[in-house]
Amino acid sequence: MNQLSLEQVTDNLKDLPTLPAIVMELLNNLDAEESNIADIAKKVTQDPALTAKTLRYANSPFYSTPIKVTTIQQAIALMGIETVRQMVLSAALSGCFPENNCKGFDHKAFWRHSNAVAYTAKLIARRVGMNEDIAFTTGLLHDLGTLALVSLYPEQFAEVIKHRCTTLVTQLEAERKVLGLDHAAVGAALANEWHFSDIMKEAIGGHHHPDQADIGYLAAVIHVADGIAHMLGVSSIKVTEVISVSLVSWNSLKLDKASLETLIEEATIKFKKLDQFDL
Repeated sequence: MNQLSLEQVTDNLKDLPTLPAIVMELLNNLDAEESNIADIAKKVTQDPALTAKTLRYANSPFYSTPIKVTTIQQAIALMGIETVRQMVLSAALSGCFPENNCKGFDHKAFWRHSNAVAYTAKLIARRVGMNEDIAFTTGLLHDLGTLALVSLYPEQFAEVIKHRCTTLVTQLEAERKVLGLDHAAVGAALANEWHFSDIMKEAIGGHHHPDQADIGYLAAVIHVADGIAHMLGVSSIKVTEVISVSLVSWNSLKLDKASLETLIEEATIKFKKLDQFDL
């Protein structure tokens, strides 16, 4: 099988569907004032399918709302704008890529892992004083390169999955062996194609090697969150993969053993609820 070059993949990224306008608005307004976010959230109601999926999330056991949520405005009142924005992003992004086109790839497991990393990144951000919305969103998007490869090269990526399952190597090792590149590099290229912020591009491209020069602090947050998700068994495929967490990254976050234990406890609760989340 011929391996791929990053230049070749980057050229083909233009064949992927563009992100919905509401997603781009939300991504471009992660630091916006609350009133502006409320205006953007109202636009969700103009998309019946997105509205229905967001409300289904809001009424899932994951969020445990005290009453049935019937409108986006009610969801905002009950759960807050930030939470609703996160639901909208999850709902919109999960519908952007074709499903069941790659043998062995489980889209539901992929989004469960992505959400697990997103919520763990948010928990970490809260402790280190980072913007929680940016951490959550980057965690949700951290493996975007995997989706790009699955969508553009389903047969080749099926070989990655087969190689990974038979040899028990990591996903990165399997990708590099079979494809000649990895999903982190492709994710950074796609983030650039879609005009994500520099800090998000760096974190998506560097979450597996956050110790490298010029990789931002956010990459360390996503790296540790990804490691915790894998440690707790929330992976995108059936093979359990243990991700070694960089000591440099861990130390850069200045989190002690007690903080790790608390993070794991909180993440475990979130992950159990994800099983009831209609992704």
